[in-house]
Amino acid sequence: MALAVAAVSEAGEQRAGVICFPECFVPGYRAPGKIVPPPNAEFLERAWSAISAAASKAGVAVVLGTERLVNGTALLTVLVIHPDGRRAGFQDKVQLDPTEESIYVAGTERRVFHAGPMTFGVAICHEGWRYPETVRWAARRGAQVVFHPHFGEAEPGGYRPVSFADPANTFHEKAVLCRAAENTCYFASVNCASPGSPTTSAVAAPDGTLLCYQPYGKAGLLTADLDLEKATGLLAVRCRYA
Repeated sequence: MALAVAAVSEAGEQRAGVICFPECFVPGYRAPGKIVPPPNAEFLERAWSAISAAASKAGVAVVLGTERLVNGTALLTVLVIHPDGRRAGFQDKVQLDPTEESIYVAGTERRVFHAGPMTFGVAICHEGWRYPETVRWAARRGAQVVFHPHFGEAEPGGYRPVSFADPANTFHEKAVLCRAAENTCYFASVNCASPGSPTTSAVAAPDGTLLCYQPYGKAGLLTADLDLEKATGLLAVRCRYA
């Protein structure tokens, strides 16, 4: 919670319009071997309120990776907060990774959000990597940006990249470029900083080129200036589904 509040404040100082956090940043992703307390609705409400207050003070919209309890069951989700601190709502993770199915329940709906002149969608981790239609859904509905909060750590013996989309690395970062190019939208992927991580935070432009990325393993705020007029969604809207 404290790290999130501090990052929102820093984003405000840098005059950012929107800040996105990694998957389940609050309270923490429930990966194997991680010590994360059981889902707690009271803690989550307290955290959301503190971060909403920080958003209002900084004048920054927030895309917060978190979880929520619905009828006693936990959902991986993102809470979107307006720059004035009002809550815009949630985008739940609809396509769970198979390893998550014993912990979380899948969501059922998708939506787009607005922050000033920007329309954006959210595809959480596994959704954006392996299910391109989750990104296209938002782009076809006017999203100029699709945020992609995810969580990825080094695996024993795994390749440790130092440059984005290194050919020796996994497919994941190549997918970032593809999601942008195939939908003519910006794709902003956000991970936690950890030693040896196979992925880092990065922003891909609507033509599939890399706009910027965060140095691997270095904690910090990655900022990007987006030309929303370039995010036409042309290739997304031209797609004909079988």
